[in-house]
Amino acid sequence: MFKVTPNPPQPDPSCNGLDPKKVQEAADRALDFYLNPKGTDAKTAPPPGQLFTVIAGIDTESLLANLSESLASANAMISDLAFDLEGSRRHVALGIQQVIELSELLANRALDNVDPR
Repeated sequence: MFKVTPNPPQPDPSCNGLDPKKVQEAADRALDFYLNPKGTDAKTAPPPGQLFTVIAGIDTESLLANLSESLASANAMISDLAFDLEGSRRHVALGIQQVIELSELLANRALDNVDPR
């Protein structure tokens, strides 16, 4: 037995009283909302080669806290590296460590000014 079926099958117009065209439009709107969000203008859009960004509107305290933690991590890494080196390379690594420590002190002071404990 051979049954004639359209390709693709036509939706039954009496099915739930839904208009297939309206259903398709609603699906397109939902997909556009999640996959093509509006509101990214050229001013806030990152340059094409930029991998990392900082979210706009984040408070200063959070920025300073993350900066302080990043500097503490860099300080620990360069300190560990400096003690494995000798000679002028060690002096360079210790100089970098000093700059990181000074930056960490400045970030912590700024954090204290924003949120005194």
